[in-house]
Amino acid sequence: MLNTQTQTFRGYGKVKELSAQTAVECRFGGEVETVLTAHAHAALTGADAGNGEVRYYGKAHFSIVYEDAEKHICRAEKGVEWAATVKDESVFPALTARASVSVENISTRREGASVFLTALLGTDISLYGEQNFEYLTGGDLVVKREAVKTVTAHLCGGACEAEDEFETEPLGDILQHSEKACVTDVVCETGLVKAEGEINLGVLALKGENALMSFERLVPFRAEIPCEASAYGCSAEVHVSVVDVSIHAEEEDGKSRIEVRFTLTAEACLYEEVALDGIVDAFSKESEVALAYYEGNAVCAGETRRVAERVSGKAILSGSVDFSDTLQAVTLQRAEAEIVSAEDGKRAEGVAAATLVIKASDGEYRCVEMSLPFSIPVTAENCTADVLVLGMSARQKQEGEIEAEATVKIFLSEKKEYPVKLVTNAAEGEKFTESDSAISVYIPCAGDGLWELSKRLKKSPEEVTKSNPDIEFPVKEGQRVVIYRRKAL
Repeated sequence: MLNTQTQTFRGYGKVKELSAQTAVECRFGGEVETVLTAHAHAALTGADAGNGEVRYYGKAHFSIVYEDAEKHICRAEKGVEWAATVKDESVFPALTARASVSVENISTRREGASVFLTALLGTDISLYGEQNFEYLTGGDLVVKREAVKTVTAHLCGGACEAEDEFETEPLGDILQHSEKACVTDVVCETGLVKAEGEINLGVLALKGENALMSFERLVPFRAEIPCEASAYGCSAEVHVSVVDVSIHAEEEDGKSRIEVRFTLTAEACLYEEVALDGIVDAFSKESEVALAYYEGNAVCAGETRRVAERVSGKAILSGSVDFSDTLQAVTLQRAEAEIVSAEDGKRAEGVAAATLVIKASDGEYRCVEMSLPFSIPVTAENCTADVLVLGMSARQKQEGEIEAEATVKIFLSEKKEYPVKLVTNAAEGEKFTESDSAISVYIPCAGDGLWELSKRLKKSPEEVTKSNPDIEFPVKEGQRVVIYRRKAL
């Protein structure tokens, strides 16, 4: 009976990913004559794993800029709480659900005297749980040991704030704002995960009595997340969301002083590397052995890199423009991109978009959605991309055409993967027939290492080198290997 010894690795990590969509609706009253711009921001307040489902919920903030019956430009805001469920039979309550939500599309419709805004929310859900496996550590076998690297994850999170003060030209009421946060750097220290990043704030405001203006501000932030498992040398990925924004404007010395405060949530997944003294191969000198293996990939976070490029070109428009139109503002800037393989390497391909506010010659306002495709070369392997679009501008050089320009900042988050392969079990087979000769001479395969040769000869590496003290590895063509067997008289 073959005797084997095993240990159990007890780890924690991502076991499944889900994605879902849900629609959230909000109603505005009859004072809205014409909607100029519409914006929605969604924030998660929780996600729970249950039996066969994940329930996630949050708040959505809707804002519109509109004209009333007297053609005055006004604003309105409303908040809506929402909840949704995604079904999956493999989900059970012991899993921890982490989710991120984004607004994929927003539409408006009028029903009678009311205006309805519908936001389509896309949600990515990661489920974390125990990842345990047994592996062989010893027994009645000749074994090949290696330090095999694997990873266990630790979830942590917290809240933080960012604030800024700056001056702009004189403005009236702040009508609408949009914001997006991107992480630019993550550092692990003892007991702490530190993340730095940037928030792009875009503002649409009144200028004078009934004119519009837009401006933006890049605000840095810093989040410090307590984590007992954190230490120098660990890696982590951090996702930061904007939960709330407070903007206050005051007139001072012919300028407007803006004070802005952001409330943020930061969720981190810390990766702790663990080296296992495991067995990657084994054999028996007395019998055939069938080995069973655990195989998987240990995943952890790599570097975060930044790429910035100014892009320009002819914008794709949702409506028409002509030389009688005055371009008033570029607002609600947003962008998305994905990493693709091209002939010249990896590229970030995506679209920068914004809402273009136009004033016609008769004083009527209208809005046109414009988008600018881009393709930017990046150095990336196994990366995800997050994007900020800054300073998007528009001008009409030819009638009916808009030339757009913007700075696109791409933040690349690398994923590292380590293959893990360990022997988990050994089943004994048929016994070998022992040779009765005192000496055997073998001709090995050129390039064999000590382990490969020992396994082929069914002798331990120590026995092979003791019988052949002058042999060098890897074995060269034409070499001979001698095996001595002690005989009892």
